[in-house]
Amino acid sequence: MVEGKIEHVFDMPHPSPTAPTAADLDRALEHLATLDGAGGGEADQIALIASLERLKGAIAAAQARVTDALARARTRHEAERGIPAAKRGQGLAAEIALARRSSPHRGSRDLGMARALVREMPRTLDLLARGQISEWRATVVVRETAVLTPEHRGQVDTEIADRLASLGDREAAAKARAIGYRLDPGSAIRRNRGARADRHVSLRPAPDTMSYLTAFLPVEQGVACLAALRQAADTARVQGQPRSRGQVMADTLVERLTGQTHAADVDVEVHVVMTDSTLLTDDPTPAHVVGHGPLHAALARQVVRDAPRAYLRRLFTRPGAGDLVATDSRRRTFTGELRELLVVRDQVCRTPWCDAPVRHADHVTPAADGGPTSLANGQGLCESCNYAKQAPGWQSHHLPGDRHQVLVTTPTGHTHVSTAPDPPGWWLPPHESDVGDIEHCYRSPRDCLPHVNPMLA
Repeated sequence: MVEGKIEHVFDMPHPSPTAPTAADLDRALEHLATLDGAGGGEADQIALIASLERLKGAIAAAQARVTDALARARTRHEAERGIPAAKRGQGLAAEIALARRSSPHRGSRDLGMARALVREMPRTLDLLARGQISEWRATVVVRETAVLTPEHRGQVDTEIADRLASLGDREAAAKARAIGYRLDPGSAIRRNRGARADRHVSLRPAPDTMSYLTAFLPVEQGVACLAALRQAADTARVQGQPRSRGQVMADTLVERLTGQTHAADVDVEVHVVMTDSTLLTDDPTPAHVVGHGPLHAALARQVVRDAPRAYLRRLFTRPGAGDLVATDSRRRTFTGELRELLVVRDQVCRTPWCDAPVRHADHVTPAADGGPTSLANGQGLCESCNYAKQAPGWQSHHLPGDRHQVLVTTPTGHTHVSTAPDPPGWWLPPHESDVGDIEHCYRSPRDCLPHVNPMLA
């Protein structure tokens, strides 16, 4: 059977005298990399899909056990070194995120889930290890019991385990929540209080220069907001407003939030980074909106053309490299145009696989250690990554080269390289005159126009 190939890859003696190492798993990965199922019939291919799904669950369970073991070891070692209890494990979630190539927020969630499964929900963990439930279904059960005590969480684990493999994700969440409410009626109040404390507003990019403005609100407030917008739209439509109901609601939202008479009158600063040829010609090279993402060249020109006021600021890149050029600053903190240039260069948090907005302008080499306040020694980080970087054992170093790169070393000695993203159009070939003393450009950007490709922001 083709299915046997999957089982053979991870076939370890049981009980195994030695646990499989990372090298063993890498060899198994090489076998899986060649698997396509093309040699079997449809029944064999379905069997392979089922086996691979079970295998994903087993891998997720193994990750949870290893993650919890790492957390216990880190806590124990830091306690032996006299680190206060409140600071033990600081930065660990960020390390896990780097290892799993995910965001720090996801790493924190994975760490919490591992602790809950291993220490409080062993039967759910066992179902996951045997591939009878998916990692997401286990996540749902852990999430729905987050406000319970360890004892009550363990009771939910016991009561739901026999049915969990046959439940859908929504049904599993509802069952876990219902059992929790029965065991601890006060948990509903704590969930509600916690949810209300988490209210927030967020913005995500959408296609075609649009965006999603999302508000996480208590239900009565959300319903009231929607009702008010609908009422305003209905009134406008009755009065002969040609805009659609949805358009009126969207415009009314903008007008009431910003205090403007008309939604199109909103006056905010938006950084649009593009090449000079994109702005002044029909060059199709896309632009980039800081905090949003890529923007079609024609739409970028339209945004500039339709703006009530537009200011041009020249940025300079090294020919053929795409690294932004700037002068050093003697200031202790990144402020003014230097900070703006840093945010334009990095676009999002520089930690690998973290796409959070830039909140902190950070010194790669700390200022306390003599690191200058310069573009070369700066990087944009989100709050979570900047705080994780301050934990014991973390190190960051600026790597020399044409592109701005930072070498991040975690407390376990693992290294990750963060490279600044490409600015729009950096790959365009420079003119023949775009050669010269690049180091001179770093000392005096005002004089380096003949030596670099101009960018506009």
